[in-house]
Amino acid sequence: MEVITTHTNADLDTLASMVAAKRLYPDAVLAFSGSFEKKVAKAVETVSMPYKIESAKDISLDEVTRLILVDVRVGRRIGRFSEIIGRPGLDIHIYDHHPSTDEDIRGSSEVIERCGSTTAILALILRDKGVRLTHNEATLLMAGIYEDTGSLSYPSTTVKDFDASSFLLSSGADLRTVADLLRSEMTPADVSLLNEFLRSEATYTIGGVDIVIAEGDVGKSSGDVASLAHRIRDIEGMDCLFVLAEADGRVHMIARSRTAAVDAGAVARELGGWGHEHAASASFRDHTVTEVKEMLLDALRRLVVARRKAEDIMSFPAIIVEAGTALKGAMEIMRRYNINAAPVVKDAALCGVITRQVVDRAVYHGLGGLPVDDYMTTDCVSVTSVTAVEEIREMVIRRGQRLLPVIKDGKVAGVITRTDLLKLLQDELLGRPAARGEKKGLSPFKGKRLSNLMKERLPGWLLEILKDAGKTADALGVKIYAVGGFVRDMLLRRENLDVDIVVEGGDGIAFAEEFASKRGLRVRPHNRFKTAVVIFPDGFKIDVATARLEYYERPAALPTVEASSLKLDLYRRDFIINTLAIELNPKRFGELVDFFGGERDIKEKTIRVLHNLSFVEDPTRALRAVRFAEKFGFRLERHTANLMKNAVKLDIFSGLKGPRLLEELRSILEEETASKSVSALSELGLLGLIHRDITWDHDRELFFERTREAIVWHRLLYTKDKVEEWLPLFLALTDTLKEEDLLALAKRFSISGKKRIGVIEARGDGLKALNRINAGLAAKNSGLYELLRGIPLEVILYLMAKTGKDSSRRALSVYVTKSRHMDTALKGGDIRRMGIKEGRAIGEVLKDILTRRLDGQVATRADEEAIVRTYLKSAAREKGV
Repeated sequence: MEVITTHTNADLDTLASMVAAKRLYPDAVLAFSGSFEKKVAKAVETVSMPYKIESAKDISLDEVTRLILVDVRVGRRIGRFSEIIGRPGLDIHIYDHHPSTDEDIRGSSEVIERCGSTTAILALILRDKGVRLTHNEATLLMAGIYEDTGSLSYPSTTVKDFDASSFLLSSGADLRTVADLLRSEMTPADVSLLNEFLRSEATYTIGGVDIVIAEGDVGKSSGDVASLAHRIRDIEGMDCLFVLAEADGRVHMIARSRTAAVDAGAVARELGGWGHEHAASASFRDHTVTEVKEMLLDALRRLVVARRKAEDIMSFPAIIVEAGTALKGAMEIMRRYNINAAPVVKDAALCGVITRQVVDRAVYHGLGGLPVDDYMTTDCVSVTSVTAVEEIREMVIRRGQRLLPVIKDGKVAGVITRTDLLKLLQDELLGRPAARGEKKGLSPFKGKRLSNLMKERLPGWLLEILKDAGKTADALGVKIYAVGGFVRDMLLRRENLDVDIVVEGGDGIAFAEEFASKRGLRVRPHNRFKTAVVIFPDGFKIDVATARLEYYERPAALPTVEASSLKLDLYRRDFIINTLAIELNPKRFGELVDFFGGERDIKEKTIRVLHNLSFVEDPTRALRAVRFAEKFGFRLERHTANLMKNAVKLDIFSGLKGPRLLEELRSILEEETASKSVSALSELGLLGLIHRDITWDHDRELFFERTREAIVWHRLLYTKDKVEEWLPLFLALTDTLKEEDLLALAKRFSISGKKRIGVIEARGDGLKALNRINAGLAAKNSGLYELLRGIPLEVILYLMAKTGKDSSRRALSVYVTKSRHMDTALKGGDIRRMGIKEGRAIGEVLKDILTRRLDGQVATRADEEAIVRTYLKSAAREKGV
């Protein structure tokens, strides 16, 4: 039996979601575990449906084979159906729009999206599947969306809710009926309760946020407290309201929040309830209103995000200009770090602020040799690290100051720019709470720690290592973060155990040494780059780096490294998808940090650079962008692709050193999507980076793919032969190059290692051998062996793809699988004991035996011994003569 159910306090969104799910699972039974809200009961009466809604108590749990959960995924909220969660063989499908929690049920099929309503998620699935809805169904679904989104007006409303509403309207939804279903007629008892709530209002300021708590006894009221809470909030215009209502021996809490500082859902979950950041509820048995209020206030004091201070939004460490620095020196500092203003300090104390505009004009007028002291702004305002953001905002507006230095302990600890304030304003306009550094409205994991995802994706031993690392960081007074591809791939649910850790506020090498000493591990430091590698006994490694920034003295040069903050460290990354970080300190373990919208780009499957000079500073990023795009099935953002083409046009790549180019090319060739990447490189005009004479067309692509197939074929043989799989593909890619050009390219790339050089140098011999094989001049296996002996296996695989003759391909495969490792049963010592003493003669006999064995004329040791005896007889006759 298939059963569709939802949470016990069903509303219009849950009813509509169940009806929508019924269209996806036509054989399923609809079942409620709890009671209907007044609106839900009215909807069931108003919108007639051709199927009934069962009570959960009438369902035989033993017969349930599939449970479809809508608008819920927490076991304690689904009534008696929670009894079968975890039962072997039970198939669970989930459709929900609520944030994840540690209590979430896991299903074999899950559709979890950030929408204003679950109904919208299901409506769009029905649309995409081409399901035609009746007018009544469309009307009910529209009512579900309208209720949960405040008729598409709540901050939690998304584009998907509008898309779903458009679909339902085109399917015949009746908006007048929707309005009737949503309308709450107030009885005299309701009016009395509303007045009681209004009179009881008390405002509590917690963390700088005004929070209103209202109390009342439901008594003879209709009990639709949620509607009354909305009315109160609208009447009073308040940002955050908690209503406590006594009814039938329980205290019900209704929470409504329009401020980023208070996550209503988080507060409700802390008290055993449920909901999302804007609307939530909880219910308490055996507690008085006073007791519940105290519990609520305690939770609020722990969970309310305090009004932000200067140190919360400042950029640090500050890029400063020392007093006495020449104006042209200040210009160089601003150019290097790409800043428009900087504090001027003397003996660590603030003297003034110098702007790029002033510096540029001064240098233009020939004043570059004068000190910044002469032209800096001394009448500037600074703030302390604990100055409230509201006060900072007023200063910037009132004085128009481009940059505010932040002072802590008498020193410049950081700076606040207009950009910092604009980002903060964007956050507040969107009205969404966020984890540290998160861009609002862009994240599918907004406001959520990734602890559960880490438990799901990481082996237990690695999770413990990361937790231990966080404890070590706490002991040292620093913050540490897992960063880059490790975090990116976790969100993509791809396996990646290459852990990179960044240390903020301290020395990465010192952290690595302290962590290693406690676990008896080895450390390999790199002082120049402020990095270290922690090496475990089994060979597992963790890369540790000090939070740093990099700048480039010239295009394509290696970077110069300086200590910095996490934000600036992440800003130096290649693409926005690689700028994500996860804090590992115990207090915030698993908290996602997203300064630049990395989650957005992952969700939108986009490769995007952080700034317009990205490819100028490091041209290899162009190849990396293509590799990531094909590997993950992402697209190059249009502006990023244009920047890439512009870099080609400006010939930025001419200064790129061969080894760096080879490193990126090799990474491309080692991916399963190598062929697609090379095609993309060709379209973008980047193949010329490797060599101007490399061509790429349909036939070349097919040849390249045949080479990859040959590599896969060899891989599946499971032989002991070690093949560097990128080398055959490199030979296929450079197939059009002349011998001398290929050798010159290998020299430019600084291809090192005896084996790799041998592969490159053997291509010519391999092609000559292939010509003879194609001409039929190596019909026997022994002849094939003589032709190919000494040619590296990587070249053989390349030749298998190169040849157009099936007979030649079969001959090469026979050589790889049989002939290549064929050997004689007899060895030199055996032959010497049989009577042949001369070394040269022994070699001739062994060669004769191997030739016959290759051609199938010899099969056993006895056969080989007979050959030796025949040789001895022949030699004896010759001596007798």
